[in-house]
Amino acid sequence: MSLEQKIMAELKTAMLAKDEKTVRSLRAIKAAIILAKTSEGAGGEITEDAELKLLQKLVKQRKDSLEIFQQQNRADLAQKEQEEIEVIEKFLPKQMDSETLKAAVAKIIADTGAASPADMGKVMGVATKQLAGQADGKAISAVVKELLAR
Repeated sequence: MSLEQKIMAELKTAMLAKDEKTVRSLRAIKAAIILAKTSEGAGGEITEDAELKLLQKLVKQRKDSLEIFQQQNRADLAQKEQEEIEVIEKFLPKQMDSETLKAAVAKIIADTGAASPADMGKVMGVATKQLAGQADGKAISAVVKELLAR
C-alpha cells in the first residue's frame, strides 16, 4: 500500500471520527504528495524514497514553525504545529534514540577514516544517506560534531 493510499484511508477514518487535527494534518500530507506528483519531471509518480523525504520535509517545516511560535509566545499556533508533527511522524520510520545514533555515527566515522572536524563533510554525506528516515539531520550533525571534536 503506497503512502498516498494510507493517507486516504486514514483521512476517511479521521473525517468520520470528526478528528479535526488529524484531518488537517493528513490533508497537508495529501497536498504535498499531489504537488510532488504533479511537479516538473515527476511523471505522475513518486518513489518510496521521495515520499520519505517529503514527510521529513513536512516535519522539519513544522518544527521550525513550532520553534518560532514558542519564541513569540503563541501557544495556540504552537499547539497546532505540535499536533501536526505527531500525526505526520506516524508515517515515518521509528527514529533512532541518541545512544543508537551515536553508535551508528561512530561506526561511520571509523569506516570513513575521519579524524578531525575538518572531515565532517565526508562523514555527513555517508551518515545522511545511511540514516535517512531514522534520524533528523540536525541530530546527526550534532553527534558528528561531538564525536569528531574528541
